[in-house]
Amino acid sequence: QVQLVESGGGLVQSGGSLRLSCAASGSILSINAMGWYRQAPGKERELVARLISGRSTNYADSVKGRFTISRDNAKNTVYLQMNSLKPEDTAVYYCNAAIVSGSYLRPSRDYWGQGTQVTVSS
Repeated sequence: QVQLVESGGGLVQSGGSLRLSCAASGSILSINAMGWYRQAPGKERELVARLISGRSTNYADSVKGRFTISRDNAKNTVYLQMNSLKPEDTAVYYCNAAIVSGSYLRPSRDYWGQGTQVTVSS
């Protein structure tokens, strides 16, 4: 069983910063990718940032230059440093990871965290 546990959300004023963390635990053989998605009320879930194989990164255009994704491989943890936050960044942020669990013969599977609320006031 694999679990993703997020932390670090909250309420912040426009222009402020927050740091989200997501720790993966359980029967993990390898983590191929880790990232963050967000879903605002009435909108579809969208990619925020993704780190693939610990090297390649993808960012949504709306967060480039403001958000930074990083990973601590020893702790199976991914971070999202969010600076210069805007009210339009308000959403529930979900951690996502592509994890091989149980056997290397199995393909990786997507796991999701429970979500953490980020609210940016104007």
